[in-house]
This record gives sequence, C-alpha cells and structure tokens, in this order.
Amino acid sequence: MLLAELEVFHNRPFSPTRRVALGRRDLPVDPPPGFGAVLLGAIVAVGAEDNSRDDRDRLRRLVHNLEHGHRIPQPQVRHRFQADTQGLARSHATLLGAGEELELDVDGDGSTLQLTLASIYAAGHFPSTVRSRVFDVLRIGLAWRGPVGRALFRQLAGGADLRWRSTAFADPRLWALDVLGLVAADDPGSKDVQRRFRTLLREAHPDHGGGTTDAAERIADLAEARRILLG
Repeated sequence: MLLAELEVFHNRPFSPTRRVALGRRDLPVDPPPGFGAVLLGAIVAVGAEDNSRDDRDRLRRLVHNLEHGHRIPQPQVRHRFQADTQGLARSHATLLGAGEELELDVDGDGSTLQLTLASIYAAGHFPSTVRSRVFDVLRIGLAWRGPVGRALFRQLAGGADLRWRSTAFADPRLWALDVLGLVAADDPGSKDVQRRFRTLLREAHPDHGGGTTDAAERIADLAEARRILLG
C-alpha cells in the first residue's frame, strides 16, 4: 500500500550545475507526525552517515531557517533550489506499508544529498501549524546512524506502536475509532465520542490506576483520536 510519496528533480550526474526541484508530493501528516513526515525523515536518514561535518552543519542551519520561515539564499550545500523542472532528471521516493511493516523505496539516480535537500525543502512547504513537527522528524533522520528499518521508522514516528501502524495513517478516522474503542458501523456521534474519551482518559491517568510509564503516550493518543473524530 502506498502511504506517501515524493517526486524529486535534480541535475544529471555529469551536469556542471547542481540543482534540485520538487515534483509531485503526497505527504499526509494526520495523525501527527504522519507518513509524509516519516517518509521525509527516512530519506534524510539514508544519507546521514555520508554527510561531512560541514554539510551536516549546513543542513541543520537550513532546517532551522526553513522551519522559522526565513528567506533562503541560493545555492545551499552547493545546490540551487528552483521551481523549474525542465531538463532535470527525476527520482521518486515512496513509503510503502503492509500491516505493521514499512518500506522505503527510491527509484532514480539522485544522490543522497540531493534527496535530502529535496526532503528538507518539501518540509518547508507545510503550514506553520504542523511544520515544526515535521522538522523534528527530519532532525531525527539527520542524526540517524544505522540501517533503514523498523527501528528507524519507530523513532521517526515517535516510538509508539499506534503512531506508526499503517492503519493509523492510511485511515485516520478508523485509527481514531480503534483508539477510543468505538465501532464505525455504530456511527458514533459527538456525545458518544466525548463520553468514551472521558472514560478512557480517567482509566489512563496514573491517579486512577493507569501505568505511569505509558500514561502520557496513551493520553496523547486519546486526545488526538477525539480531535480527528470531532473535527
């Protein structure tokens, strides 16, 4: 199942000028951080070990400036970011899922640095309400040292099983119903959602017998599920 995708245009390997542009993007971020952010973070993680110390510093500064809406002079890290894709080669990155297994697939000749830059610029296009969450995921990717697999995806998604299962992102409403223990066929109304939320919130709270280790994570999931269902 296709969960997120990013199309990247870039100069060809032997071109004298280094350029990067964005193409088609399907980067869902609901519920946060969403498979869109996980895809971008995974792309960044692939090339993290290959970046020189100077490039790592430049990439971190670029992340900071884009996150805060600063003007970005060009070029950055030896590449010029542009809107025009004419004459550029194409690479395509996708995040695929089946059950609880995720897989990153990259097709094309783009270098890891070009794909990293494209991912960072793509994150800068998110609205301010979610941009910081997406850039937090990219910072995890920039710091990653290791293979791209389940451990990485869990880190990018915040470490919680519910936050990175395919069902949680592919259909946020079904995920929210599952978190609250509601059934879609019953067509629960707002009062049903609120009542169930309050009951489970009370059960999850450590003062009422909930586990102290996972309480914050459980409460966050309940609040996010209520937000999705009540819109």
